[in-house]
Amino acid sequence: MIKKIFFSLSIVVLSTQISDAQVSIGGQEGNPITTATPFMTISPDARSGAMGDVGAAISPDANSIFWNPAKLAFAEKNMGVAISYTPWLRKLVNDMSLSYLSGYKKLRKEEAIGISMNYFNLGNITFTDINGNVMQDFRPKEFAFTGCYSRKLSKTLGVAVGLKYIHSNLSGNISINSGGATTAAKPGNTAAGDIGVYFNNDYIISGTNTNIALGAMLSNIGAKISYTNSSQKDFIPTSLRVGTAITTELDPYNKIVFAIDANKLLVPTPPLRDDSTGAIIKGKDPERSLLSGVFGSFSDAPGGLKEELQEVILSGGVEYWYNDLFAVRGGYFYENPRKGNRKYFTLGFGIRYQVFGLDFAYLVPVRSNNPLAETLRFTLHFNFESKSQRDIETITE
Repeated sequence: MIKKIFFSLSIVVLSTQISDAQVSIGGQEGNPITTATPFMTISPDARSGAMGDVGAAISPDANSIFWNPAKLAFAEKNMGVAISYTPWLRKLVNDMSLSYLSGYKKLRKEEAIGISMNYFNLGNITFTDINGNVMQDFRPKEFAFTGCYSRKLSKTLGVAVGLKYIHSNLSGNISINSGGATTAAKPGNTAAGDIGVYFNNDYIISGTNTNIALGAMLSNIGAKISYTNSSQKDFIPTSLRVGTAITTELDPYNKIVFAIDANKLLVPTPPLRDDSTGAIIKGKDPERSLLSGVFGSFSDAPGGLKEELQEVILSGGVEYWYNDLFAVRGGYFYENPRKGNRKYFTLGFGIRYQVFGLDFAYLVPVRSNNPLAETLRFTLHFNFESKSQRDIETITE
């Protein structure tokens, strides 16, 4: 059944004419925003995954390339690598997964570069025609390669830019007959950019050492993607994420982090259309250019300001560290019922020992029978110091 669902999704993506429609979500009418390559919005690593999918302003590591590469210039280690793996929708299928490989290198104290690869495996799918005849067996896959540069502008402020190549192959080169016309499918390819800003400063609040960090990330700014030779193209998930993280040192061995993020897709909201004519009643035409789609995304919802605010996804998390060796984490993710209705709690833990680290995350949905239930994430870290860093620490000790 799941394979048929994915086949239907592929047909929708490959159709040359896609209509906007109100759908039922959680028993009520909704108006969710859909894009191509949605895998690029999935939290890839276990640390952020255990904190409700926050990441704009928490302390930097190799996975900052996904959340906010501006943090890399503030990394304490000279070099870091992380490998993450997430079995996806495992309650429904057993061959879907998301893998993420990322790494960074400090060029100087003020500069860093990073690279990452995000790979989404959709498992084996059997494509059939309308009569149930097998057309082909195929393994859809999507991936994105990212490179970024991060630099400190001052002791407390950093910026970053990133470029990425995106490849999405949902159905190979299959041909689809729709309405008497044959459409030849092809893999989709596009490029996009990221821009990040990060502020980080230490304060003494009520006699306690406190670090306050602010972060903002404009991600996936890129051209639309096409899966056919027609003029039909789909937006990729361009988004704006802002967040803050407050770290308080309770004593030399214990510290706690509170973080919150807000995230909004910067793509057109589907308008409200007349059922008989298809004419737009409220909202704006979604067939727009990239820049028009990005800037217009703040004022194109048919429900006005109220619906625009409903499109903001909120996530919050807490992280407790003991002696920078062991961490316990928890969080909550909230999406408005009219915009997808994803609501879930997250929890997990982390371990650091010398150059090695391990993070684990577990997802607990609010609603029963949620396909995201029992989602697991695993991340393995390798963090390396330069010789000069080791010498400084030896002298300090």
